Amino acid sequence: MPSAWNGPIEKIDDYRWLIPRRYKQGMRTDGLIFAKERMLAKIKEDMAPEQVANVACLPGIVGYSMAMPDIHWGYGFPIGGVAAFDVREGVISPGGVGYDINCGVRILRTNLTLEDIKPYLSQLLDEIFRNVPSGVGSEGKLRLSNEELRQVMIQGARWAVRKGYGWERDLDHTEENGEMEGADPQKVSQRAMERGRSQLGTLGSGNHFLEIQVVSEIYDRKSAKVMGIEKEGQITVMIHTGSRGFGHQICDEYVKDLLRSAQHYNIYLPDKQLACAPFSSPEGKAYFSAMVCAANYAWANRQIITHWVREAFEKVFKKSAEELGLELIYDVAHNIAKVEEHMINGKKVKVVVHRKGATRAFAPGHPLIPRDYKEIGQPVIVPGDMGRASYLLVGTQRAMEETFGSTCHGAGRLMSRAQASRSVRGQEVKRRMEEQGILVKAASFATLTEEIPEAYKDVSEVVDTCHGAGISQKVAKLRPLAVIKG
Repeated sequence: MPSAWNGPIEKIDDYRWLIPRRYKQGMRTDGLIFAKERMLAKIKEDMAPEQVANVACLPGIVGYSMAMPDIHWGYGFPIGGVAAFDVREGVISPGGVGYDINCGVRILRTNLTLEDIKPYLSQLLDEIFRNVPSGVGSEGKLRLSNEELRQVMIQGARWAVRKGYGWERDLDHTEENGEMEGADPQKVSQRAMERGRSQLGTLGSGNHFLEIQVVSEIYDRKSAKVMGIEKEGQITVMIHTGSRGFGHQICDEYVKDLLRSAQHYNIYLPDKQLACAPFSSPEGKAYFSAMVCAANYAWANRQIITHWVREAFEKVFKKSAEELGLELIYDVAHNIAKVEEHMINGKKVKVVVHRKGATRAFAPGHPLIPRDYKEIGQPVIVPGDMGRASYLLVGTQRAMEETFGSTCHGAGRLMSRAQASRSVRGQEVKRRMEEQGILVKAASFATLTEEIPEAYKDVSEVVDTCHGAGISQKVAKLRPLAVIKG
C-alpha cells in the first residue's frame, strides 16, 4: 500500500471535499469527504480516500460515495463510509457493513450527580466488571439452545425483554425497536451459531467498552431535556459493543460467497474486499437475511448488558433502577445495511444504505424515530476515546437531504492497534488515566495499550465538523469517570 494518497480533492466548503469521478476509471459517481482542511493530511495517510473512490465504482450507487470525518482505512469500504444503492439495480456488500455487524452504542441517563456517585465509583466499577463478562473470546452467563438462538436472531432485544432483561419501554428507544425485520436463521451457518450460543451478554474486546460518564456541557437544553439530561454534573452510562463472534463469522463466510457472486454477475471490483452481489439476487438476499440475524443478536446483547448494569447500580446504591432513573435514552447501530426510502431528485427512492462506522441521524418528524423524539430529531450517540469525551447529538433535515440521514460514529483511529501497543505499557496507561481522575478496569493490560487516547482522533473535532456541516446538531458533551475495556 502506498504511504499516502495523492489523488485529486476539491474544496466545496469548509467541511466538504470532493473526489471527482474523473479520478479513476470505473467511478460511477463522485466521492464526498466531510472534514476540516487540517484533518485532510491524516485522512490521506492511510489511503482511505482511495476506498471512497473504489466504492463509487459499485453498480447501482445513488448519490455520492461518502465518508464522515472519522474516516480511516477499513475492509473494502473505509470506516466512516456511507453509500446507498438502488434496491433493483444496486448491490449489497459485507465490506460496507463490517465484520462486527451492528456494532453500536446505547446510553442510559440517571438521576445521580457527580457528588452522589463519587464515594461509590470504585465499588460500582468493580460490581459492573463482575456482572458483565468482557475480554477476547469472553463467554456470557447465558447458555442458549439452538432454538433459543434462532429466537434471538428474529426477535432481537424483544427476546431479551421477554426473558426479563430490561423493560418494555427500552424497545421504544432502540433503533428498529431492537427487532429488525428480514432475519432468516436458515441463512446462518452452524459454525456461526456455535460461536453465538455462548457470547450473548458479553462486552467483548478491542474498542468495545462500558463507561460511566458525567455531563460536562449542554449545548441544546431543549433537546437535552427531552432526552432526560437536565443539568451539568448528571451521570450517564454508555455501552459500546456488537454481535461478537457471531456477526464476525457471518461476515467472514459471506465475504467469500459474495466474491464468487460478483464474478458470476460480472461485477467489476477495483478491490476484492468489495465482494458484493445484486441486492435483488438470491445471494444478496441471503447475506441481508443473515446480517439482520446478527444485527438482532447485537441489540439483544446490549439489552442484556443494560439489565446487568442496572443490577449493579441497584446493589451498590440499595435502590431500584427506576428510583435511580436508569432510563435508556437511545440505542443506535453504526455497522449495518438497511432498506430505506429517501428523496432523490424530487422522488422517493428505495435504497439499501450501507453505514460502516457511521450513524443514522434522522430529522425531526421522521416516522422511524421514537414518538418522544419526533420534535427534536433522532438521538445520535458518538463515543470518543477513554481519556477525553463522548457526545450526544440529534439528526437534521440536512442529513436527510445530503447523507441519507447519516453522520459520524466516533473519533476514528489514528494509530493501528499494533502501533499503539508498541508505544506504551498497559500499567502506564492505567496510571495516566487515574491521574486524570478516570478509573479503568480491563480484561488485560494489552487492551489498554491498544486503546490509548492518542490512538484516536480528537472526537470533539470530528463532532464539530458534523455540526458545522449541518448533518447533526450537538446536544451535550460527556466526560468519562470510569471505564471498562474488554
